[in-house]
Amino acid sequence: MIVVVGLSHKTAPIEVRERLAIGRDALPEVLGRITSHPTVGEAVVLSTCNRVEVYAAPKGRNAGPTELRDTAQTIMSVLTGMGGAGVNGHLLRAHGNDAVVHLFRVAASLDSLVVGEPQILGQLKDAIDVAKLTKTLGATLGNAMHRAVRVGKRVRTETAIGEGQVSVSSVAIDLAREIFGELKGHTALLVGAGEMAEAASKLLVRAGARLIVVNRSPERAAALAADVGGEARPWSDLERSLVDADIVVSSTSSPRYVITTDLVKGARKARKGRSLFLIDIAVPRDVDPAVNKLDNVYLYDVDDLSKIVADSRQGRATEAARAEEIAQQEAKSFLTWTLEQALTPAIVGLRSRTRAVLAAEVERSLAGKLRHLPAADREALTIMIDAATNKLLHGPVTRLRALASDPRAEDYVEAVRELWDLPEAGAASDSMPPERASITGAPRRSGVGAQDDVLPIALAAARRQLG
Repeated sequence: MIVVVGLSHKTAPIEVRERLAIGRDALPEVLGRITSHPTVGEAVVLSTCNRVEVYAAPKGRNAGPTELRDTAQTIMSVLTGMGGAGVNGHLLRAHGNDAVVHLFRVAASLDSLVVGEPQILGQLKDAIDVAKLTKTLGATLGNAMHRAVRVGKRVRTETAIGEGQVSVSSVAIDLAREIFGELKGHTALLVGAGEMAEAASKLLVRAGARLIVVNRSPERAAALAADVGGEARPWSDLERSLVDADIVVSSTSSPRYVITTDLVKGARKARKGRSLFLIDIAVPRDVDPAVNKLDNVYLYDVDDLSKIVADSRQGRATEAARAEEIAQQEAKSFLTWTLEQALTPAIVGLRSRTRAVLAAEVERSLAGKLRHLPAADREALTIMIDAATNKLLHGPVTRLRALASDPRAEDYVEAVRELWDLPEAGAASDSMPPERASITGAPRRSGVGAQDDVLPIALAAARRQLG
């Protein structure tokens, strides 16, 4: 199974979230730091404006609760080291089925600030791609991520949760409408030219606003402005653009404030008392929160969009419920798959161990009072051992297979391994020969304990078979 540790808009305010914001270029280094620990076998880091979450799987197959807890503790230590002790109390921690359900709800946009927003699925795919390139994605987590993407696609296809304008950018423009009523005739400044800025630009122009685009890359600013009929300006014109704008939407990926208090103070003098509205949808934040203390300056960040978001959630409640069903259904399917991965090696080991014990006991007899038996009779004994193994284990194996959809299956598998002294999946054991090996080559195993009680029955049946 998997674990998830991280924070989001639901668990931490923006001033805490921005401490853990991880740019795409930094993801491989963080993934390497996490998987360098002996407890962690696989990892994916999902870093967006509203969440930073680490999904991981412990090393080794069929990890139990202890391994999952150790993996979660390791990730917590790494994140605390990155963001400081203050982030610790805001970290979400889940493992097993709870972690899978959370992942699938994230992919379905059910855990997003704006339920139904389409960006999260693309962001999840990007996170998976980085993990693949960094070689931190294996069978267990890879399967979970594959299914998460499938959940996201199913939700987009089978529900209407994404109909209309549903994104942080669209909510920001809705806020601008609440402030100005009509955007026609007003000037909007976009600071940044990334994906969210592109979405906001189309909505602003559609609403009738005049658009100015300022970006550190003049080529990117020019391309975006040309696409929507706006005006591109160089980064050096940011203060002049603040003077001209009625509303500012900022969404860069800068780790520091790009709109400082001094910059806004300088623009205020030329604005001659006109109010300036800034909507900061970046994490880390683009605008120094201190500008809110200036007269006629009003700042909103992503955490201030909650009222509009709440209205959006109410309107999508029915579709969200359908999406929730899909996420839960797929989580149950993944749980069945993981339990099957644990059951199969246990069943194979149980068969091999039982047959090894029976074969060893027959081999001891063949070395003594049955040493006169010809090859044909010895082969008959081999067949008899296989039949005895199947009959002895038919009931337990049938019941184990039936547990594939039962959350208690892991406990039963662990009990079987403990009682029958089975090795972990993938571990070698000289005392467990191939199931159809000849009994003349079967090794002797000592210390079989209570299993000896069934051996006389099997041997008596074999002798009756030989007549």
